[in-house]
Amino acid sequence: MPRWPAVRIDVFTIFPDMVSGFAGQALLGRAKERGLLDIRAHDLRAATTDPHRTVDAAPFGGGAGMVLMPEPVFAAVEAVDPPRPLYLLAPGGRTFDQGLAVDLAGGGGFSLLCGRYEGVDERVRAHLVDGELSVGDYVLAGGEVAAMVVLEAVGRLVPGVMGNDGSAGEESFADDLLEYPHYTRPATFRGWEAPEVLRSGDHGRVARWRRAMALSRTLALRPDLVARRGGLDDGERRLLEEHGLGDGHARAQAHGRTREGPGERPHEGAAALEAGGPLPYDAGSPSST
Repeated sequence: MPRWPAVRIDVFTIFPDMVSGFAGQALLGRAKERGLLDIRAHDLRAATTDPHRTVDAAPFGGGAGMVLMPEPVFAAVEAVDPPRPLYLLAPGGRTFDQGLAVDLAGGGGFSLLCGRYEGVDERVRAHLVDGELSVGDYVLAGGEVAAMVVLEAVGRLVPGVMGNDGSAGEESFADDLLEYPHYTRPATFRGWEAPEVLRSGDHGRVARWRRAMALSRTLALRPDLVARRGGLDDGERRLLEEHGLGDGHARAQAHGRTREGPGERPHEGAAALEAGGPLPYDAGSPSST
C-alpha cells in the first residue's frame, strides 16, 4: 500500500484513448498499478448533447479553422469536479519547466485541458481554467502530446514512483545544472576508457567528479542556466580548477557541440564561447547581477 494518497491528474481531451494508452505504459502505468498515481482521461465528446457529439464550431467573425465550444468543455469539467488547478495547454501559457514539475508533484493533484483546432472559446480561458501551460515555442496539432509531457515529467517525481527517489535530485535541471556524464560496462570500449574515478569505489571522489562535470557541461552548453542560478560560488570555482575543468575545457565542449551533427545548432552561449569570448561565470570571472 502507498504511504500517501495517490496524486490525481485529470486530462480533458477529445482523444482520451491516446492519453490513457500513454499513461498506462512503463513508469506511469506501474505507478498507477501501485496506487501512486490516479490519472483520469475524460472525453469532451461525452458531455455533448447532439447526435453528432459536436465539440467545435466556426469562429465568430470568420477565419480559418474551428474552435472548441464552451458548452461541452464546461459540462465535462463540472461533471467530474477535477482537482485544481486546471491548466489549459496553450502556446501563450507559462513555460512548463522542471521547477513547476516539482511543485505539481508535491501537491495533491491538478488537471489539464487539451486544446484542439484553432483553440478554445475565450470564455473557457477567462472563466473556467486557472491558468495556461506551454511546453515550448512550437505548434502542435493539439494538447494531447503536451499533456503527455506534463504527465511524464510530473508523475516520475511523485514520491515512490521511481525506484530510487534520489535520482531526481541528480538529473538535468536539478539545481539549474545539466546532468553529469554516465558510463557503464565495459570499462574499455574501442579504446575509450571509462574514467578511473568512477571505478575507484571512493564515493566521495565520485560525488565531487560528478558535480564538477555537471558544472563544466552546463557552462559549455547552457550558460544561461548558470546565469539563472546567480553564477558560480567560490567552492564551485575551486572544484572546477581541482578537476582541470577551467576555461579551456568548457571551450572545447562548446566547440564540440557545434560539430556534433548536420543541422545541429549550438546554444547561443556555446557559440559565444567558441568565438573566443570570456567564459561566463567560470573561475576567475565575476558573477553578473
